[in-house]
Amino acid sequence: MADDGADAMAGMTREAIDRAESKDFALGEGPKRPRDAATLILLDETGGKFRVLLGRRSRHHAFMPGRFVFPGGRTDPADARIQVATDLHPDEQVKLVGTGARASEARARAIALSAVRETYEEAGLLIGRAGDFSTRNPGWLGFAEHRVVPALDRLRYVARAVTPPGRVRRFDTRFIAAWKRDVAVELPQGGPTDELEELAWFDIAEAKELEVPLITKTVLADLENRLRADPGLNPGGPVPYYHMRHRRFQRDIL
Repeated sequence: MADDGADAMAGMTREAIDRAESKDFALGEGPKRPRDAATLILLDETGGKFRVLLGRRSRHHAFMPGRFVFPGGRTDPADARIQVATDLHPDEQVKLVGTGARASEARARAIALSAVRETYEEAGLLIGRAGDFSTRNPGWLGFAEHRVVPALDRLRYVARAVTPPGRVRRFDTRFIAAWKRDVAVELPQGGPTDELEELAWFDIAEAKELEVPLITKTVLADLENRLRADPGLNPGGPVPYYHMRHRRFQRDIL
């Protein structure tokens, strides 16, 4: 399988990454525990090519200004209590739960659901099944209004990346893939937030050439390679995990 730069960040020193990301992250002193976050890579296959949905962050934002990114944001633990039409596939849940003191099915569920919620809030796309849905959680009222029950069974965990130390903000981000055909409702006016501008579909090769963060380019290359071997994204596939170890960025497979 061709590498195509999938491990472009692997082996980079902390100093090299600091230079490469100097315009994306504010640097700051002191240890900061990474916060759980999730981002959703929405996929569409057209004419044998795969496209992804990206939007540009405002150039006025302090975090990744002007960069094209996937919908996403911090995980809200309360998302774990949201009603779903279908749960995560067992093979996906095992990988998303992971190991360690904080590993739990509730945490994994919250991470997956936060990716779905952020895609609604930032792109106006509701992933799920038609049906009765009620909630008091303000982040999910759009699903209740449009009678969409969130569904998790076709979500695929495709990458994980922890922001290197030395940033004012640090995230432990899980990259979740979903298919456009699983969007139950597409709001013509977009999502209720103004986080993303210029939302558009791009071929993966084209997306890698946009103004994207280094980790986004790396994950796109990983995803491109996986889709060549597994175009259906079968459950339980390999998940590249990027994190800093001994002052070098390391790529492991979960």
